[in-house]
Amino acid sequence: MRTHPRRARWLIGGAAIALGLTAIALPAQAHNVLAASTPAADSTIDVVPEAFSVTTNDALLDLSGDGNGFAIQVIDAAGAYYGDGCAVVAGATLSMGATLGEAGPYRFLWQVVSADGHTVSGEFAFTWAPAADAEISPGSPTPPVCGEPVVEETPTPTPTPEPSVEPTEQPIDDEASSGSDTSAALGIGGAVVAVLLAGGIVWLVIRRRA
Repeated sequence: MRTHPRRARWLIGGAAIALGLTAIALPAQAHNVLAASTPAADSTIDVVPEAFSVTTNDALLDLSGDGNGFAIQVIDAAGAYYGDGCAVVAGATLSMGATLGEAGPYRFLWQVVSADGHTVSGEFAFTWAPAADAEISPGSPTPPVCGEPVVEETPTPTPTPEPSVEPTEQPIDDEASSGSDTSAALGIGGAVVAVLLAGGIVWLVIRRRA
């Protein structure tokens, strides 16, 4: 089967144009990918780095110049946040001042704006195994804000329950009880004698008048 020369030229030209458009479109649609980080993913460190950082395979897009849309968050196993919150973009690298607390596993979350204008984010883990004289910093219950002091998380005190006082039965003093009964009996007897005397006096008075 023979192909017409003019038709063949059209097919070749169309294929070349399609390949050219594909070559232009692919770089425009590609997002930045993580190339390196400090600390490295799944690593164990014993010294606090000068800064937490992520480096991608291409320059980052910081249109505002203030790191808007960029972030690094470092979180310990208890949910406390570390770092100074100041995102700095330089070429293909995003960094933030570093601090760490107690030893243990940490999560490293990052977000950048790639060269194509899309937001790219990721997460990895590392382990903090400090030496005995390593600098330990307090964590914050919320992500730190650049230029603001770290708000330390203070535990809520547990209220101490009031002691319950149960009524106790007082022992009965037999001697005191006996003394009380004797006194009561004497009082009653005295009252009866007084009534009889009064009655006798009244009778004598009536008799004399009669």
